[in-house]
Amino acid sequence: MLTESLVEAFRTRLEALGFDLADLRIGGTPNRPLVQVRIDCPPRNVTVEDCSRVSRALEQWLDAGGGGAQGPLGSRYVLEVSSPGIERPVRWHRHWAQFVGRDVNVKLAGIGRVRARIVSVPTTETVVLEPQGGVEREFRLEDIKDARLALPTADDR
Repeated sequence: MLTESLVEAFRTRLEALGFDLADLRIGGTPNRPLVQVRIDCPPRNVTVEDCSRVSRALEQWLDAGGGGAQGPLGSRYVLEVSSPGIERPVRWHRHWAQFVGRDVNVKLAGIGRVRARIVSVPTTETVVLEPQGGVEREFRLEDIKDARLALPTADDR
């Protein structure tokens, strides 16, 4: 249900409101999708008022159609809008590039969950990671199942 065109549609609407799409997940059931939208607004933090304003704007778009037409997710969806939090998702190429030098907790295909430093982002499809205690290695973004910024450790400070 989550297609590139739907992600782009959300991203475009959020940019028009002055926000970045930090994460988008769609779950729930086909008859009642749960739409979880995480927004960011660097350099400041996202406020409750921001989430409320974005939620109203997205609801207008999702409900658009009138005259029997339905929005992109039908008429019975649940929408949650929130900030990305401290351990924010690192999902798309632009996020990997934004956080070069930072540590992530990442689930890698064939390896499992590790903590790694983002060394570089050589292409739109790849990232170079250095797992703790390991050596730098290039990974395809499509092989990364889940990644979140890691909380700084005492060594990072």
